[in-house]
Amino acid sequence: MTTFKRCLLRTCSATLLAAPGISALAVGFRLPNQDPEGIARGNAFAATADNASAIYYNPAGITQLPGDTFSVGAYFVSAGIDYTSPTGATAKAKSDFQPVPEIYYVHKLKDSQFSLGLGVYSPYGLSVDWGQNSPFSTLAQKGQVIYGCFNPVIAWQIHPTLSLAIGPTINYSEAMFQQAFPLTPNGTFHFRGDGTGYGFNAGLRWQPIEQLAFGMNYRSETEIEYDGSTEIQGLGRTPTHGPLRYPQFVVAGVSYRPTQNWNFEVNIDWTDWERVNDIVFQGTPLGQDVTLPLNLKSSFMYEFGVTRQLGNGYFGSVGYFYSENSSPSEFFNPILPDSNLQLGSIGFGHRGKRWDWAAAYHFGYNGVRDVKGSPTSAFGQSADGKYETLNQAFNISVAFKF
Repeated sequence: MTTFKRCLLRTCSATLLAAPGISALAVGFRLPNQDPEGIARGNAFAATADNASAIYYNPAGITQLPGDTFSVGAYFVSAGIDYTSPTGATAKAKSDFQPVPEIYYVHKLKDSQFSLGLGVYSPYGLSVDWGQNSPFSTLAQKGQVIYGCFNPVIAWQIHPTLSLAIGPTINYSEAMFQQAFPLTPNGTFHFRGDGTGYGFNAGLRWQPIEQLAFGMNYRSETEIEYDGSTEIQGLGRTPTHGPLRYPQFVVAGVSYRPTQNWNFEVNIDWTDWERVNDIVFQGTPLGQDVTLPLNLKSSFMYEFGVTRQLGNGYFGSVGYFYSENSSPSEFFNPILPDSNLQLGSIGFGHRGKRWDWAAAYHFGYNGVRDVKGSPTSAFGQSADGKYETLNQAFNISVAFKF
């Protein structure tokens, strides 16, 4: 691993959503929650985009920020998932709170229409650990993705009402996946690898009148080729590699401010999950490739948020978003326990002359997903059953303006 990769990984060290793709948030293996002001509004922030986290939510929004802004935050998420099989057997995924860092810096070029930004954050990730004795252990025991994105951007205010932005994304990731392998005593199939991929993000923000703003954010598809090794107890270890696509997505939003004290925003967020198909582990101790089929389907998130100015720089927000399931039952794997999910959020903060701070809380609940007709492993296990998700998360951030 290069020094740059180590530095990026440490800076972004997020113990995030499970390897080859998992989500307790019903958003595939995306992590759309990148700032407490955005989270408190149900992530409906693409049209508002008026703090440094706009680098993620809509980079065109950074032209609204004067001077220099440095923001640092942390997102603490617990992915609680309970499983009950058709025969009554149960399993529970580990639900410890896991930290995800967020770092943003914005610089407005003096006497210029251009602004520069740099974000270091984790747009994908989390982890799921079902333990070694679940009823579907030969399908999945645990998985993890650690994903760090290094994202410089440039934004151009081409007109007082219109801004555009674009920037490359340099992405480093480590992945791990494990399932039981009963043909050897206490056997497991264990893969671990890392890789780097590249892409870009872009944004547009148009505010034709003071009360109304429109925003659009696009992130390109990125493919990471994971190089590492697979170990099967009793059969040894071999070099292994396999690619995983991280999908493109588009977010569009509109913000309406009937007065200076109120801001209402609605966003629609589409993710191209259909490009995420099988994960093929090439080169294993079995002497043949091992395939993990995902065959996801594209899905939408519908986001709504309200912010109320409370006076003296203080504000409060509430939000809601609905996330569609992206994992069909016929390809369902417990390493990706996706489902339709309802999420509610609330937050509070303050903007001052030099310092800003914000805090937010959200929860997600899926109303129980009943999976039927899922694939059966070579050892006769399936993932059929009921999955209940109760996700909770907190986010805090502090920004210094100079």
